[in-house]
Amino acid sequence: MKISRLAIFQPFVKYFFNHMTNLLPVDKINENEHWIAFYHPKPVYPLHIIILPKRSIGSLINAPDNEPRFFSDLFKLFQTLILEFHQSEHGYRLITNGGSNQTIPQWHWHLISENKIFTESSEDV
Repeated sequence: MKISRLAIFQPFVKYFFNHMTNLLPVDKINENEHWIAFYHPKPVYPLHIIILPKRSIGSLINAPDNEPRFFSDLFKLFQTLILEFHQSEHGYRLITNGGSNQTIPQWHWHLISENKIFTESSEDV
């Protein structure tokens, strides 16, 4: 993913996240008009879900501050995932990285937990 941080690739990265998120080769869990959630392809925790916007937003600093629906959809998705994976009983963390801690040039969130939970819609998660 380091190559995606190079300036020469930034137009492609922006185009992809603005127009092609439906082509991500991932195991989608849930999505709405503005956000998509999927299992992390290289999980570090027993439950490791990525939530990212369906459009190009480089980091939290670049997030829109005038779109309440964008953020309400994010929080509804957080709530749905927390309930679906029974994390309010077991504990979870929501993390967003920035600056040198951000490995891809697309703002995203991690829903993580030390607890591996079964849901009705999933197999061994």
